[in-house]
This record gives sequence, C-alpha cells and structure tokens, in this order.
Amino acid sequence: MERLQKVIAKAGVASRRKAEEYIVEGRVKVNGETVTELGTKVNPSKDAVEVDGVPLDKEEPVYHLLYKPTGVVSTSNDEKGRKVVTDFIESEQRIYPIGRLDYDTSGLLLLTNDGEFAHLLMHPRYKIEKEYIAKVKGIPERKRIKELETGIVLEDGKTAPAKAKVLSIDKKKQTAIVRLIIHEGKNRQVRRMFEAIGHPVVKLKRERYGFLTLGHLHPGESRPLKPIEVKQLKELAVTKPS
Repeated sequence: MERLQKVIAKAGVASRRKAEEYIVEGRVKVNGETVTELGTKVNPSKDAVEVDGVPLDKEEPVYHLLYKPTGVVSTSNDEKGRKVVTDFIESEQRIYPIGRLDYDTSGLLLLTNDGEFAHLLMHPRYKIEKEYIAKVKGIPERKRIKELETGIVLEDGKTAPAKAKVLSIDKKKQTAIVRLIIHEGKNRQVRRMFEAIGHPVVKLKRERYGFLTLGHLHPGESRPLKPIEVKQLKELAVTKPS
C-alpha cells in the first residue's frame, strides 16, 4: 500500500506536492469514489485511480536538461499564452519542470514526469548546489559579498550560507559579474539577495545544478539525461547534509 499522492506522482501526472493539492480539491477518485484525505493509501496494482476523470497511465520515466531562454515561463502551460519550457522539448509523456527559473532568467532547468524524483530534488533538507552568474548594477564591496556568503534576511527568512565571488567589473558602465552558489530554492531568491545588498540584477543565468552543466547547449536546446546522471542525482539528493 502506498500514499495516494505518491502513486499519482509516480504516474507522472504531477509532483507529489501538486498531487496533494489535487486530492484536497476533490479532483481525485479511487475506485469511483472521490477522496480528499491526504493520508489515504491505495494498492497501485489493484485500485483504480483517476485524476480529473482520467485514469492513471503509468508512463516510463523521462528526464531532460533544458537551456531555458529568457522570456519563457517555467510551467507546462500559461494562461497568458506566453512560451513555456515544455514548448522546447518533444515528449509523448506529460513532463513538467523541477523547480523554476524566473521569466527573465536563463539557464539550466530539469524537466521530468517522475514526481518522486522531482520531490526528492526539491526537498529543502538536501543541499544540491545551484550556481548562478549575475550581472549586477554597481560594483559590490567586499563587505557586501560577505553578506551574501553569511546569509541575507529576506521577508520569508534568512538565506543559508552561500558562496560568492566577483568575477569581473566594468568601471565605465558601473556593473559587475558575480558568481553565486546556493542550495536553496526560495522564490526569486538570487535576485532578492542582490537587491538586499543594493546591487539589483541586470541579467541572470543558472550555469550549474549539482554536477550538471549546460555544456555545449544553446538557449532553447535540450538533451535527455543519461541513466548514470539520473542515478547520481538521486544519490546526491539522498546524501544527508553535513
């Protein structure tokens, strides 16, 4: 027996968190009966589960790495009709992004139909590094960079210790290129951190997720993850932080 939200996630319909929302909203049926309790357990091989009236089809898990361009929404659909990340990947399965990158942020984004995998990578308990390259207004002093490293107090809490380094400066244009490595995933976190030290972001790109990099991909290009990469990501995620 498995929790209902876990079964839905495994089927590739949505992440576990989203599946929980579906259950509470009354969009899930088990053997013809609507279920709204999150503690419900089902037998995946015997019980008939439906989401929005559609029976679960157990799909083969797929994993993609996308170089997300700027001006693209990190969802599988957008009510405003804007381009979404799934527009760049041809897949017979229903895939969705693991986490998000802002509309105006480019870089490495993972997509999958494996809800358990997505849940594992996004769990705040595990410290998977994410490396960003930011072009910011002004030239940050060392004490400002130190603030990024020790943690910034935002409206939703203090950020965890990070790694930051000024890579280059342009005195004429009064801008700087800064590398920032974090392991959290607060909403618009990198931009808010730089705003908090008085150096708003002009341009932002995520270059690394764990051990994965963009390699030779160009904006809008993608590639499937290799089985060994999926295995290593799972191992990385379940490693308890020191």
